[in-house]
Amino acid sequence: MKSPLLSLPGAVPAEGADDGVAAHYGDLFREQRTLADGSGLVDLSHRGVITVTGGDRLTWLHLLLTQHMTDLPAGRSTDALILSANGHIEHVIALVDDGETVWMHVEPGTQGALVDYLESMKFFYRVEVADRTEDFAVVYLPAGSIAEVPAGVVVRETPYGRDLFLPRHDLAAYAAEHGPAAGILAYEALRVEGHRPRLGFETDHRTIPHELGLIGSAVHLQKGCYRGQETVARVQNLGKPPRRLVFLHLDGSEVHLPGPGTPIRLASDGAEGRKLGFVTSSARHHELGPIALALVKRNVPVDAELMAGDTAAAQETVVEP
Repeated sequence: MKSPLLSLPGAVPAEGADDGVAAHYGDLFREQRTLADGSGLVDLSHRGVITVTGGDRLTWLHLLLTQHMTDLPAGRSTDALILSANGHIEHVIALVDDGETVWMHVEPGTQGALVDYLESMKFFYRVEVADRTEDFAVVYLPAGSIAEVPAGVVVRETPYGRDLFLPRHDLAAYAAEHGPAAGILAYEALRVEGHRPRLGFETDHRTIPHELGLIGSAVHLQKGCYRGQETVARVQNLGKPPRRLVFLHLDGSEVHLPGPGTPIRLASDGAEGRKLGFVTSSARHHELGPIALALVKRNVPVDAELMAGDTAAAQETVVEP
């Protein structure tokens, strides 16, 4: 499903996980500055949209998600996870309840698996689950934006901006009125700057919430049982997740960014040193220069100088060891 905004002047299609929307519209740094100033918008119409309706929707989701849902006020946004039985992250969900419906958006291409899982867990609860990706497009407005939200459009408020669940047929007209549009690369640079992990980038098959600093924001520790809770409780009590998320300032003299999967080593050990982690996301930031997120082993000293492949990297702590 390709976005109509790919027909805008200068649009360059994104690849990989963000296929279907624009990587940029010809000027990456200008697009970043526009967003940082609270203007423009980002086309996230490739993300999956799911709704849950019915009188039991909040109590039912409370049993499945890592977040406390039973008392979620109408209009309050939150994040939640679905974990495996071993506590590994399977889905990251951005959601809001409008008083009648829980609206969710998820990583592109994951909505089918999530709908199948939710359908398998309905049992006798009064809930209806629907994949609304063909009908609704997610549009991001940066923090400080004064862009008008059309009547009836559901909004997810966050500290870093607003997500609109816009009828897909209104996307082109809305962008024309409230642009300029910024590409996904500008959005990703600000995400990396904000230390915000992303499913499939900062996660792999064994990632647990503590490694990414998701306790509190997406995992509520004072609620009943959910799948994977035993792992969350054990790690919380022992305080020893095997890995931790770090933010990296990369050497700006390098031409190429170290991509996801690039090994992290101690600078003192050189290129033949022991692998201590790997880059998960990297970006070129309009003010900070080249930056990245990485997962490293818990016992890597917080003041250690690192190498991301052949690129020198100074770390900032995101998750305490």
